[in-house]
Formats: sequence, C-alpha cells, structure tokens
Amino acid sequence: MPKHALSSEDRAFRAAFEAGALSPERFDHRAHVRLAYTYLAEHDAETALAGMRAALLAFLRHHGIDPSKYHETITRAWILAVRHFMESTTSAASADAFIDANPLLLDSRIMLTHYSAELLFSKEARAAFVEPDLDPIPGPEP
Repeated sequence: MPKHALSSEDRAFRAAFEAGALSPERFDHRAHVRLAYTYLAEHDAETALAGMRAALLAFLRHHGIDPSKYHETITRAWILAVRHFMESTTSAASADAFIDANPLLLDSRIMLTHYSAELLFSKEARAAFVEPDLDPIPGPEP
C-alpha cells in the first residue's frame, strides 16, 4: 500500500467537488484539508497546489461566489501544512484516517501561529503567496 492512499470515498469527494456538486455549506475546514490531502496523495506539492487552486476557483465560479474570496496564501500554506503532516505520518488508508491521526489540522486558526492576522488577511496575501512573518511553515517549499 502506498504511504498515503485514497479511499473510493475520497475519490468520489474530490470528483464531486470538482464537478461543483458539493454545496458551499458542506465545504467546511475539514473538507478543505481533505481536498488538499487528495491532491497531495497523488501529486507533488506544486502540482497539488495547482490542482487545488484550479478546483477552488472553479468551485467559486460554479456557485456564483465572488472570486475575490479565493486566498492564495491560505491555499498554499495549507498545502504546505498538510504535506508536512503527511511526511511525518507513517501511513494513512484515506483522508479521514489521516485527519483523525492529525487532529491539529482541524484547527483552522493554526495559520495564525505562522502569520500575524494583519498580514494573513491583507489584500496582498489574498492575491499572492506571502511568506509567514511569525514562524516559518515546516518543510521545504513546493
């Protein structure tokens, strides 16, 4: 078994998300982490980031949500964080197993240990990735 696998439910979740079949109300923080895992389980971080970005932007368009809601720094930072936890987790048979083994990822405010709120929620950080100003995100850059 690969170190990090996808269940059939993970593949169906990603396909539903990419098709716009998942409602915005159901796309909570755990679902964001799950989506990141599904891309990272099959791709390197840069490819996973590109896939996640494209899927999120398509999701916003599909549901008529202002594309300015997309946040590049948060997207990239969470890809880096999920990858870091994947590298330190022995293995996982699914996204749910991975998330259950790494409950810290469910704290949506964890990025505020790396970024000041002022920087993280700035227009600059929304438009393009900015480096953390408090504490680096562990692991190599994608």
